[in-house]
Amino acid sequence: MKFYKRTETKKINIGSVIIGGGSSVAVQSMTNTNSRDWKATVRQIKQLEETGCEIVRISLPDMESACNLGRIKKSIKIPLVADVHFDYKIALEAIKQGADKLRINPGNIGSKDKISILAKEARKAHIPIRIGVNAGSLKKVHNFSDNFLRAKALSSAAMEHVKILEKHNFQDIVVSLKASNIDTTIKAYKFFASKRNYPLHLGITEAGSIFSGTVKSAAGLGIMLYDGIGDTIRVSLTANPVEEVKTAYSLLQSMELRSSGIEIVSCPTCSRCEVDLIKIVSEVEKKTSAIKNLKRLSKPVKVALMGCIVNGPGEAKDADFGIAGEKNTGILFKNGKLIGKVNADKWVEKIISMIKGYCR
Repeated sequence: MKFYKRTETKKINIGSVIIGGGSSVAVQSMTNTNSRDWKATVRQIKQLEETGCEIVRISLPDMESACNLGRIKKSIKIPLVADVHFDYKIALEAIKQGADKLRINPGNIGSKDKISILAKEARKAHIPIRIGVNAGSLKKVHNFSDNFLRAKALSSAAMEHVKILEKHNFQDIVVSLKASNIDTTIKAYKFFASKRNYPLHLGITEAGSIFSGTVKSAAGLGIMLYDGIGDTIRVSLTANPVEEVKTAYSLLQSMELRSSGIEIVSCPTCSRCEVDLIKIVSEVEKKTSAIKNLKRLSKPVKVALMGCIVNGPGEAKDADFGIAGEKNTGILFKNGKLIGKVNADKWVEKIISMIKGYCR
């Protein structure tokens, strides 16, 4: 948190996870299994847990899937969020089944009376509600072509439903205001953040594939996080949700907000590089992802893998461990000190050994 001061928001419990109030930005994802198949859904959530996901959301398209929520919750460790559209009775069943949070969309959940019923039952169960506004499902947004006006419409829709909850003395509220357009999304979050201090769940919705979606999400989420906005994030990708969690941690680590365990500094390579650095970095990333103790570290292990001696020694000295390449070999550094040389075919083995030693 060296870049900026985060906006102070209300502290809210989602199961065992606290968001807001200065807590770490929490990483979320969403299953893409058929939630009627509770065993398949549990398997995917366990994969997300292993990757570091802290809050997981599942969609409940019908009552059958809602009735599975209790089984799923008993089989996992992280808080479970029920995502409900159109039918408030499904949300009521999710509360009954033990959901840790509800996510409802003002664009389609129904009348104020239905929202008031949900507020009453959620308060009894001591669970928060996320007002999740999406540009795609909010009709009034499509009346405008201007991003500023679209953002205003998103913020107004969220505020309208927040006020309904507040009227019923319900204040365990989380808000999201997502669009697939970065400018619209950022403006909407800023509008709302200036009016209420409820924790904000960030995302660029329908961001796209693992490549384009990562770039788009990093651009939008990075701007908001830099401005101090955001208490929890989901990187929405058309991909295995495990990739969403990996990308989220990488983004948060790059902004010094969270640690995923390791930070790799590596050069893009050029004709001075005389080792297969692309392969080496790929292998180090793959092997370090299997070192579970890394996530327990208070700060990431910084590793520099550099192709030549132009910037290599400087970057390697600044890292916990580093190698600056020469022809088929490399100069090895530990905590800023040169400790020897290592052949190119031993770079991966040596670095992994040093990291494991650091984690003991």
